[in-house]
Amino acid sequence: MAAAGYVQISLIWVAYAVAVALAFLAASITTFIWQTPRDRSAVVTIVAIISLTALLATVFLLPVDIALVSSTTDTALGVKKDWASSDRVDGILLTLKIVYYTLYSLDALLCLLVIPFAYFWYEEYDEVEEQEGSQTVASRIWGALRYTTAFILLIVIIFLVGFFVPAAGDREGKHFDLDFFKRLLNENNGEKALTFGLGLLITLGTLLYVIYTGAGLALFPISFIKSAPSVSAPQLYENTASQLEQNRERQRQLELRNAGRSDGMPAKDRRELDALAREERTLVRQHRLAGEAQGEGKSAIVRAWSKICAVFRPLKLIGGLLVVLLALLIWVSMLITGIDKAVNSVCKEHCGYILAHINVFQPINWIFVQTARVFPVDYVLMALLILLFFSSSISGVAAIGIRFLWVRIFQIRKGRTSPQALLIATVMLALMTLAINYAVAMMVAPQYATYGTQTFCDLPPQHPFARPDCSGASEAVKPCSEWADNNASRWHHNPQQTCTPTVMSTFLNRVTLNWPVFGAIDFWAQFAFLAVFLVVFLTALFRTPRVTTGGEDADEDAEADEEEGLLASTGRRFGATWQDITGRAPKPSGTDARAV
Repeated sequence: MAAAGYVQISLIWVAYAVAVALAFLAASITTFIWQTPRDRSAVVTIVAIISLTALLATVFLLPVDIALVSSTTDTALGVKKDWASSDRVDGILLTLKIVYYTLYSLDALLCLLVIPFAYFWYEEYDEVEEQEGSQTVASRIWGALRYTTAFILLIVIIFLVGFFVPAAGDREGKHFDLDFFKRLLNENNGEKALTFGLGLLITLGTLLYVIYTGAGLALFPISFIKSAPSVSAPQLYENTASQLEQNRERQRQLELRNAGRSDGMPAKDRRELDALAREERTLVRQHRLAGEAQGEGKSAIVRAWSKICAVFRPLKLIGGLLVVLLALLIWVSMLITGIDKAVNSVCKEHCGYILAHINVFQPINWIFVQTARVFPVDYVLMALLILLFFSSSISGVAAIGIRFLWVRIFQIRKGRTSPQALLIATVMLALMTLAINYAVAMMVAPQYATYGTQTFCDLPPQHPFARPDCSGASEAVKPCSEWADNNASRWHHNPQQTCTPTVMSTFLNRVTLNWPVFGAIDFWAQFAFLAVFLVVFLTALFRTPRVTTGGEDADEDAEADEEEGLLASTGRRFGATWQDITGRAPKPSGTDARAV
């Protein structure tokens, strides 16, 4: 039995190591795809890859946390497994704490020190001084360190405030009756300083999470649906070629009709000629994009890859629809949890609205509990859920850009993202990752994220079937919750010994209990997140994207939206996909030609 426990724990950590390796690969690909080729910096690239890998490693640790604490309990009997002794469980929790603190400290160090240094290192580069030889590596390092000093002082101030300022839990802890809460109070100033620092970063990240992740969760699935155009590349190529010919013929007619006029071209004809010239530029651009989309002038490998992408395009459409349904289900689940906590929390704002147990049916939490019966489906779903939030954050940053209030400072585009924008976006994603961990653990699946699949035996000692477990009385097996700790004396086995909360939930609850202001802000911000999602989703659903043709730097992705309609019929989309695969288009009718 002990060997089985060691094997299961080892497999969980091996799966996590594989996930981190894949995260490193994904971070590398993402960095090179988004970064502009003309303006790359080795330091910026390395820092961005390491930072993104650390972020993904942090978000993927929550499923590992849940899996490890769940593996210590026999779910059917409501007792700890034979190999899960107190020392063994404490060892598992200690390992998790070390990994958590390491990753969180690394994230904080990257956000507050390494990334600012890389930013100022890049800003210190001067091409003229480099050519003249007056700028050296040492001078750039010294210049970057001078500006980074302010961030070092910020770290010191945050630590000192958390170390010396008394936490609210120190004063109000005596008012809490639940043993679960009492164990969350800080025992030393060092841990209190750490919880204050990370609590502050979580709250800052929550403010970004409300705007960027809220909008991104609505736009991310729609981006999959948009990827299946209503007009195929071959059909668009032929239609634009026909329209170009008609446009240029009409321009020649106007010029010939007004040739030799002494008073010049009439104002009406001049306006029409100008409009035709603008239309010609748009058609030329569309014609070029359509040619590139079907591999014109490119190698056979590129053309084959385009056809492969066209084959999988219907799957992206179906996947987009499924993700839309999932996003709506997440929205409903978070709303239910938020209302449940606001109404039924045992301590309200004094502890960050911790909920002793779920009082209303919550679909996402129920799905995780049910899928836990088939190992390891629930852990895979949790990893995918966290990845969806992280991908939505990236989508939100790309759609909104980096702004100060309403002023856009940087824009995030594939192949056009400047090094400064890449570093700032990485800091924003790091802060949003902390907020995502809070949202998943406290709102999306609170009971599952706190205790996983753990259960306890709800049998009083005088029960005729009272045994060390619930064999013969399966109806007495109950899921673990914070409320179980307060009624420990009722049961044959103390739930404190059976129910082990995840390290992530313990840490988040400790932050919100010791610093209630952070907990209150983080909790009520979830309703703002739901409002942002709803507004953006409804707007994107009923509004076709518009194209900004404001100069030579106009975004090609935005220009391609002229050939797309969010509400185009599914049949036309699949027909367009088939034409992209075959490389042939039907003869354009007059209606189709005018529609492009």
